[in-house]
Amino acid sequence: MDIGFGAPVSGAWATPQNLAAFAAAAEDAGYQSLWSFQRLLVPAGSAMDPVYQSVLDPMAVLSFAAAVTSRIRLGVAIVNLPFVSPGYLAKQAASLDVLSGGRHDLGLGIGWMPEEFALTGADMSRRGDRAAEYVRTLRTLWAGTVPAAIGGAYYEVPAGTQLPRPVQPGGPPVLLGGMARPALQRVGRIADGWITSSRTDLSKIETLIGVVRESAEAAGRDPGALRYICRGVVRAGDPVTGPDGQRLLLSGNYEQIRADTSWLGEHGVTEVFYDLNWDPLVGSPDVAVAAATERAQEILHALAP
Repeated sequence: MDIGFGAPVSGAWATPQNLAAFAAAAEDAGYQSLWSFQRLLVPAGSAMDPVYQSVLDPMAVLSFAAAVTSRIRLGVAIVNLPFVSPGYLAKQAASLDVLSGGRHDLGLGIGWMPEEFALTGADMSRRGDRAAEYVRTLRTLWAGTVPAAIGGAYYEVPAGTQLPRPVQPGGPPVLLGGMARPALQRVGRIADGWITSSRTDLSKIETLIGVVRESAEAAGRDPGALRYICRGVVRAGDPVTGPDGQRLLLSGNYEQIRADTSWLGEHGVTEVFYDLNWDPLVGSPDVAVAAATERAQEILHALAP
């Protein structure tokens, strides 16, 4: 199982200096991947978690990180596809793949916050139906040349070329988020893998992965070829209990967190990335930068693969 690390995207530790330093440190420490995420708006009067209050653009973060690394993979978990046209995202992702030497992983979601849809002029209807065509459009553009115009129910690709092509054959792996059963089934049918959300009940991970695997098999695809990626919301320190009174996975001391990671691997997860942005002592905009940085450095090295 691969172990990745969440880049400094949110709150106090999300500085240019930290982004460069933590990207290089994660690569040097043996982490396999570095991850960003997207948040466009915090609605007025909402009580959203500190992690969402101040967030850097995910593609800008990965482009920045590409310049200071040479091996570590660079993933976004996730960009909400209704907010940007497939033509524009195909260009962004291909450019990042070229600049990083073929190290990009593209995670996509369908969005959920009405205010972000209003902000971007996007339509909340038929988001799931759009996803399959969106992914096909990305892959069509990544092929480089479209010999004849292609018209779908939602997107049109005029005849032409979009260059440069991505370094990775066929383009960056497309990973889908989502927790509802239709979303998990969609992963099995069309994606290269699944990414859990920060709210996923990790104790049920094997069942959720099972839905993806069953859908892949039904579509004639090899479920063993897919990636099952867990956003590891690390709560280092005292264990945290959930609504059922049980300790949440990836909370507690480092030995407990490493044991939980091994357990996830035994139940179908192929990669865990430790995301400290959800730690309020790291990813909140209200904590001191030095303190947030020191805590993140300790955790990065303590959990290094």
